Amino acid sequence: MLLNEVIKELDYIKIVGDLKKEINGIVYDSREVKDNYIFVAIPGFTVDGHNFIEKAVGNGASVLIVEKDIDVNTDSITILKVKSSRKALAKISSNYYDNPTKKINMIGITGTNGKTSTSFLIKSIFEHANRHIDLIGTIGSVIGNKLAKTNNTTPESLNLQQMFSEMVSINTENCIMEVSSHALSLDRVAECDFNTGIYTNLTPDHLELHNNMEEYFYAKAKLFKMTKDFNIINIDDDYGKRLVEEVKNDKAKTITYGIDNKADIYASNICYDSEFTRFIANTPNGSTEVIVNFPGKIYVYNSLAAIACAYCNNIELKYIQEGIEAVKDIKGRFEVVYKDKDYKIIVDFAHTEDGLEKALSAIKPFTKGRLILVFGVYAAPGEKGKTKRYAMGKVAAKYSDIAVVTSDNPKEQDPNSIIKEITESIKEHNGTYISFVDRKEAIKYAIEISRKDDVIFIAGKGHETSQKIGKIEVPFNESEIIAEIMKNSRKKTS
Repeated sequence: MLLNEVIKELDYIKIVGDLKKEINGIVYDSREVKDNYIFVAIPGFTVDGHNFIEKAVGNGASVLIVEKDIDVNTDSITILKVKSSRKALAKISSNYYDNPTKKINMIGITGTNGKTSTSFLIKSIFEHANRHIDLIGTIGSVIGNKLAKTNNTTPESLNLQQMFSEMVSINTENCIMEVSSHALSLDRVAECDFNTGIYTNLTPDHLELHNNMEEYFYAKAKLFKMTKDFNIINIDDDYGKRLVEEVKNDKAKTITYGIDNKADIYASNICYDSEFTRFIANTPNGSTEVIVNFPGKIYVYNSLAAIACAYCNNIELKYIQEGIEAVKDIKGRFEVVYKDKDYKIIVDFAHTEDGLEKALSAIKPFTKGRLILVFGVYAAPGEKGKTKRYAMGKVAAKYSDIAVVTSDNPKEQDPNSIIKEITESIKEHNGTYISFVDRKEAIKYAIEISRKDDVIFIAGKGHETSQKIGKIEVPFNESEIIAEIMKNSRKKTS
């Protein structure tokens, strides 16, 4: 493709060089540059792409897109200076791959909690209605039934457009994508053509990026200014109510869902169990009984969001019912990794105060023995991180009989200091706790002290298969670790 086609409708400050050269690819990592590639220099949080321009040129880049004035000792290089390299990357990536999201029914879902579970419920409903749908999210991407790992909940714009192009090539009709606040703030989805936006909820998280809840809210709200058909919003959430007002005059039609407030899609006759939740789903097209194979109110909300999405896409109630009931497990979401007549072990991604409280409050009423909680708090920096650790310690004290406090992703912070802040909160709220810096030792201890009718709930990492300690990412698959511990414990007692 010629450069002048790749940069079509791109906002730029100035251009130096030839625009009619052939382009073989686009990258934002200088190590991936090949002959006749565009290198987009992005100023990151820790690394500035402008520092690698010489390397990019040496590797064969023929075009540079930059935010800063630079000197390149060759006349063969075309340089485009732009206000935002990230927005430029999104635009040229979409152009290069022939604007694939215009050819797919794009469904974006955002919110602090519930995105992954809701996405998988939507995928199942669509598939039961014989509608091909692919998925991009926290657990990875599913394109043509092929699961691939992604580094971020929402990948960088170039990688996204590559994925969408692949979907178009296999005639994908629909895509459900988790849209993180990072992705919205950093323009990763700037050139995505969304048909539908779904809002789950908003509770404190990622405040190291957004500074406060107002910034966090408006980062999430960006998605609903990008949609053209429907905005699906949880009306029971306080920020959801605000969002309804924010978008009420926009082009996309607002569809609300909820339990406690009047909504277009709502649940009634809710019956909670330790293994599942049953309710009546009420829609403008009628009502049907739904069984979701996860406990707690949060999964009623997740199911309602999925039902609202199906309603907006004219999917019949019978496929909605079948689709939700068909989802038996989701990796790292209330995942029962061990169960026998004596007790069970659950792994969950709950990593916020709200997420942890919803999870524990769902299983506490059905726990005949003790609720043993294993958890840590990832290394959110500064006072905001301390506030989060205090809040989660308070939840642990309220719901667990024993809290085994450990490391999550301490990164470059002192794990002992993180654990100390959590345990001080638990102690202040009269909870019982013990702590281990080593997460594997914490899990092992919880299993060793468990007895008949206990439930062990391991929170924070869920589907993740690594742990970030210092600058190193080490393998850490909780399901495998638990299986190993249980195997060894059985050997000792046999």
